[in-house]
Amino acid sequence: MPRRLKILFLCTGNSCRSQMAEGWCRHLKGRRMEAYSAGVTAGGLDPLAVEAMAEAGVDISGQRSKKIEQLPDVAFDYVVTLCDHARESCPLFPGRAGIVHRGFDDPPALAAGAKNTEKALAHYRRVRDQIRALVERMPESLEK
Repeated sequence: MPRRLKILFLCTGNSCRSQMAEGWCRHLKGRRMEAYSAGVTAGGLDPLAVEAMAEAGVDISGQRSKKIEQLPDVAFDYVVTLCDHARESCPLFPGRAGIVHRGFDDPPALAAGAKNTEKALAHYRRVRDQIRALVERMPESLEK
């Protein structure tokens, strides 16, 4: 069996976008890729992200929010930043890690003014589906 690519999804708080990306990668590409996620800070797992992913058949409820410093010593093949703050704060990774930026809107920020949970979830669902499209095309979608 060929070696699986090690992918780190990095976002600001590791609460939503990077958690979704890790979940999609495990779900869709688990045989070819080993997925990790982390944040510049650890903001806790967003319950609406868990709900949106569950609607799509992916359970991320067991994942935990963590800072990049809390990751095991892994030689990543790719580090994918999912927001501008993570891109600007991305530390240097030793070895051959390719740093790739693929920015997505922040569902919690967009949903902040939503009148109800259903309207808030619409933002999460849209970003969830956009992240899925990225992961479905991996690793080709990570080439510069």
